[in-house]
Amino acid sequence: MEKATLGGGCFWCLEAVYDGVDGVDAVVSGYAGGDTPNPSYRQVCSGTTGHAEVVQVSFDPDVVSYRDLVEIFFTIHNPTTKNRQGADVGPQYRSIILYHDREQKETAEQIIDELEADGVFSDPIVTEVEPLDTFYEAEEKHQDYYRRNPGLPYCQAVIEPKLSKLRKKHAAKLQ
Repeated sequence: MEKATLGGGCFWCLEAVYDGVDGVDAVVSGYAGGDTPNPSYRQVCSGTTGHAEVVQVSFDPDVVSYRDLVEIFFTIHNPTTKNRQGADVGPQYRSIILYHDREQKETAEQIIDELEADGVFSDPIVTEVEPLDTFYEAEEKHQDYYRRNPGLPYCQAVIEPKLSKLRKKHAAKLQ
């Protein structure tokens, strides 16, 4: 198994998306990219820890590639808005790829270059590509959030449209 660590807004959204991808063994919501050790959700939401809400995806590279995961990432969030995804505002919601090795860094940068060259987005991509230092697992109540709460208004209004995009653009990669 390999790992990918990605942040693109609320971790509940990314977790729900990657949970359905074939070859993904586990998705854990958490925090990374900041300086505060062992941060709590409340601390991260304050925007003062430097951490982003992220997911850490454990995947089988013989079934789904890191490139596939990053391509999905750019399908399901807006990588052109700094410190914001929809109504979620603050540095904890920034678009960030935290790479685990040089190959992941190069793949992420190559995909960004391709998206920019193809003019996929009307504004420049502001996704940060940084090395992963430490990943902190979020509190239990944040794990499997969509699976446990699919009928909640947030899940219906924010997560369901992302799942719909996933099914439309990446159906062949789903379980």
